[in-house]
Amino acid sequence: MRTTYTKLSLAITSTLLFNAPQVLAQQAETANVERIEVTGSRIKQTELEGKSPVQILDRDFIDRSGLSSIGDIIQNITASGSALNTKFNSSGNFGFPPDGGGVGAGATTVDLRHLGAKRVLVLVDGIRWVNESSASGVGGVVDLNTIPLAIVERIEVLEDGASSIYGSDAIAGVVNIITRKTDDKARFTSRVGQFTKGDGKNMDFELSFGGSNDKHSYFIAASYNEQEEVNASDRSRSSVPVPGTGVALGSSAIPAGRFLFTDPNTGANLDLVPNAGISNPQYDPALGASCNRTDDFHCFTNDDRFNFATYNLLQTPNKRMSLYTQQTYQLADDTSWYLRALYNQRNSVNQAAPEPFFIGTAAPTNFWADNITIAADNPYNPFGFDLISTGPGANLALAGRRPLEGGPRRFEQKVDTFYIATGMEGQFTASGQPIYWDINAAYSTNRARQDNYGSYNARRLSTALGPLATCQADPNCVPLDIFGEGSITAAMLNYIQPIVRDSSENKLSLYSVNLTGDIIELPAGPLSFASGWEFRKYTGEYNPDGLTVSGEYNGVVSLPTSGSLDVNELYLELSVPLLRDAALAEQLDLSLATRYSDYSTFGSETTSKVGIRWLLSDEMLLRGSWSEGFRAPNIGELFGSASGFDAVIADPCSNPANNTITANCSTLGVPVGYQQPNPQIGVITGGNRNLEPETSTSYNLGAVYSPQFAAQQSWSERLDIGVSWYQHELKGAIQALDAQTQLNLCVQTLSNTFCNGISRNNLGAINSFNNVLTNIGQIETSGFDFDINWLLPAAEHGQFSVNWRTTYVEDYKVLDANGVRQPKTVGIEVNNSGIPEWSSNLAANYNFEAWRVSWTMRYTSELIEECGGAASFAICGNTPLVGSNKLGSTTFHDVQLSWTTDAMFSGLQLSLGINNVFGKEPPVCLSCSLNGYDPSTYDMPGSRFWYLRASITL
Repeated sequence: MRTTYTKLSLAITSTLLFNAPQVLAQQAETANVERIEVTGSRIKQTELEGKSPVQILDRDFIDRSGLSSIGDIIQNITASGSALNTKFNSSGNFGFPPDGGGVGAGATTVDLRHLGAKRVLVLVDGIRWVNESSASGVGGVVDLNTIPLAIVERIEVLEDGASSIYGSDAIAGVVNIITRKTDDKARFTSRVGQFTKGDGKNMDFELSFGGSNDKHSYFIAASYNEQEEVNASDRSRSSVPVPGTGVALGSSAIPAGRFLFTDPNTGANLDLVPNAGISNPQYDPALGASCNRTDDFHCFTNDDRFNFATYNLLQTPNKRMSLYTQQTYQLADDTSWYLRALYNQRNSVNQAAPEPFFIGTAAPTNFWADNITIAADNPYNPFGFDLISTGPGANLALAGRRPLEGGPRRFEQKVDTFYIATGMEGQFTASGQPIYWDINAAYSTNRARQDNYGSYNARRLSTALGPLATCQADPNCVPLDIFGEGSITAAMLNYIQPIVRDSSENKLSLYSVNLTGDIIELPAGPLSFASGWEFRKYTGEYNPDGLTVSGEYNGVVSLPTSGSLDVNELYLELSVPLLRDAALAEQLDLSLATRYSDYSTFGSETTSKVGIRWLLSDEMLLRGSWSEGFRAPNIGELFGSASGFDAVIADPCSNPANNTITANCSTLGVPVGYQQPNPQIGVITGGNRNLEPETSTSYNLGAVYSPQFAAQQSWSERLDIGVSWYQHELKGAIQALDAQTQLNLCVQTLSNTFCNGISRNNLGAINSFNNVLTNIGQIETSGFDFDINWLLPAAEHGQFSVNWRTTYVEDYKVLDANGVRQPKTVGIEVNNSGIPEWSSNLAANYNFEAWRVSWTMRYTSELIEECGGAASFAICGNTPLVGSNKLGSTTFHDVQLSWTTDAMFSGLQLSLGINNVFGKEPPVCLSCSLNGYDPSTYDMPGSRFWYLRASITL
C-alpha cells in the first residue's frame, strides 16, 4: 500500500509515544486536513494518534544515533529484545538453530518484547519485506541490513499485536519503514568513524536526488557502507574462552594433538600430548600409564587446552551497496501509478578458530571421524599399533587435533536482495463520501552464497590416516601427520581441505487490493472502514555443498531444504465514533478489525481486534485494545531437513553435583569418572510438517497527560507524560526444548519425556541428541512503558528539550508442554540473551542558532547468570547465590555536536559524535558462548566510537 504523509505527521518527535490530545483535537477541527495512514490501522484518518502505541523514529532521531544500520537503531529502543546483529560471530561457532533458518551470519534483525524476531512483522511502506537468507538455511525473519538507511524517511514501531490488521507474524508488534518519496534537491552524505582503540573503522556514502512536476515525481538514492572487523584478540575480555579462567575452559583439540587411548600391548589407559618442539615424537610403552614420562609425550592437563578465542571476531566485517528508485506518475486527477525498485548487496564475513579434528567416540562428530582407524603403518604413527575408534579391538577414545596449519575457518557471505513493487492508487466518491483505493503487486528475492575456507573432508581425513595401502590407492592421497604441532604440510592440506560452498534463497510474491473511507456520517462523526484482499506466496530453498550432503564434511552436518506456501487473506476494519463533545468525552471512538487467512499448509485462521480511544479532555487521552494474533510456521520450520547444531552444553554427568546425579548417570550408562571432552555437543535439529500456527492474545492500556499548566509557559512550552501497559499470552509456541534444560531434566528425572532422543556411547559421551521443532508450551509476558517529553520555550540562549522513555518488564514466563518452567525470565541472562527488568533511554537536546548538542543515556538494569564451568573460579561472584554471577546495571552515554549553515552550497551540516563517550565496559558474561559478553544487550568491550558526518545539499 502506498502511503502519503503531511508535514503535520513529519513533525512528530522521534521518541514521542503519544501525541498531545489538544493538538489532535485542533487537527480534527481543521478543515481539509489530509487523511493519512498510521501504522496500526489501514484506515486513512486525520488523527495521528490511534488506539495502539506507535513509537516514531524520525530522520532527526536516526541522524543523532550515529549508527549506520536500521537494525542497530531499532535494537537500541527500550522495547527491543535480544536479536541478531553484526557483533554475533555465528558461523563455525553455533551451527544450525532448530528452526531451519540457519545462523543468519552478517544479518541484523529486530525483536520486540523479548518474544523473538519471528514474532515481529517488518513492512516497507506498509508492504511485507522478503525474509533473509544467509546461505545456512531458509530464514524466517527479515534482515534489516537489506534495507539501506539512505532511503528511510522514518521508522514507525507498533508495540502491540496486529495480526487482524496485517496477518501472520505481528504478535509482538510491527516495524514499518517509511521511505523517502521525493526530493527536489540533491544530497550527499559522508560519514567516517572508528573505535578509539584504533579499529572497527566504519564508512558511509549516500547520494540522493529527486524532482517533480505536475504529473511526475521521482527519487533515486545510492549508498555504500563498509564496517571493518574487530578481532577478539584485541580486547582482553574476549581473548580467552571465558573471562577470568585462562585456558582452563578451552578446547581439548590442541595444535600438538591429544590422544586418549588404551595400549593394546600393556593395557595402560593413556591421555597423551606430544611435547613441544618435537617433530617426530617417540613413544615408550614400558612407561605404562605413568605421567612421569621420559619419552616425547606428557599427560594431558588443562594447561594444554587450546585458546580458540583469539581467532574469533568481536565485530564482523560488513559491506553493503544499494541502489533505489521510486517513481510516481499522475494518470488523472484522482489516480496515480507508482514504481519502487531496489537492489542491495551485502558482503560479510564470520571467522572461527581452525576447525578441529575430533576423532573417536568420546566426542562424536560425524560418521567418518567417529569410525577412523589410525593405522600402524601410517608413516607418522608413533605408537606402533592401530588406533581403532570403533569395532573389534577398539582402543581409541579420542584424538583431538587443532590444525593451525590450515588457518582459521573463514565464512564469506554474499547476499543479493532484489525488490520491485508497482501499483495504482486513487479515490472516488460514493454517497458523498470519499473512498480511497490502491492496487499493489510486489516481488522480492533474497539470494545468498557462502564460501567456507578452512574446513576439511572427513572421508579423506580417514583415508590419509588409515592403512597406507588404502591411501596409496588414491593417486591424490598424502598420508597425514597429526602427531605434533606444525606437522601438517601443504601437500597434506591440499588433499584434505576443500572450499565448501553453500547457497540459499527466499522469494516473496505479493498482490493486494485495499479500500478505505467513510461509510456514513453519524452524530459523533463518520463511520470509517478499511477492507481488502491480499495474496502472498513464499518460496525458499537451502542447498549445502555436495560434500556436506554426502556426509563427508568435517563440520556441522546439514541437508538440502526446499518448500513453498501461499496464503489468501481478507480483512475488514471499522472505526466507530461513539461520542463527541460530551461530558467527560470530547471524543470516544471504537475500532473493530478481523482478518481471515487461508494457508496452503495448515488451513485457515481468523483473528480479531477491539480497541477504544477516549479523549476525556484537552489534557487527557485514554486508550486500550484487545487482540488475537497468530504466526504461521515458515518454510524452514516446516520443511527444514536434519541439520547439526553445536550447542555449548555442560553435561551434568561430567563431575556430578551430588550422589543422586551420580546414580542417575550410572543408570544412563555413564562410567564413574567420566569427563566431558568437548564443551560443544552436536544436536540434530529439523523441521516438522505437522506444525500448527502459534496463537496469541494481547492486551494494551495506555494514557497520556498533557497538562495545560505546562503549555506555553515561561518554563515550559509543552509537557507530555505517557504510560502504557501491555500483556502478551502466546500458546503453541513453535520451538525446540532448550537443549541444556532438556539434558538437565533427563539426568535429574530419568523421564522418557526428556531422555527420548538422547543416547550415549560406551564411554558415556552423548552421541545422539535429537531436538526437533514442535508446538510446545506457552510464553506470557507483561510490562509497562513510561514516557516523559518536555519541550522548553525558545529563548535568546536557545531551546532545550528532554525525551525520556523507560520500559519495565513485569513478568516473563516460558512453559514447556509439560508445564515445566524454562530458565528464560526477567532479570536472567541465559543462552546469550537477557531480559532486563528496566531499560531506559534519556535524550537531552539543545539548539542554539546553527548549533545543536544532543546527549543520550542508555540504561540497562542488572542480570543474573549461572557461572557454569567458571563456577570454581574467583571471577564467579557467587552473587546472589552460590554458582551464579551478577551482571551489574550499565549506562552508556552518547554525545553529538552539529553545525548547520545555508551559506555553503544549498545547505551544509557537520556532525561530530562519540558513542559510549566514557568508554563504559559491558558486564562480564560467563555463560555467553563467545567474547565474554552479551552482544544482543550491550555495546561490545572497548566500544568508545567517534564519528564525523558531513551532509551537503546541492
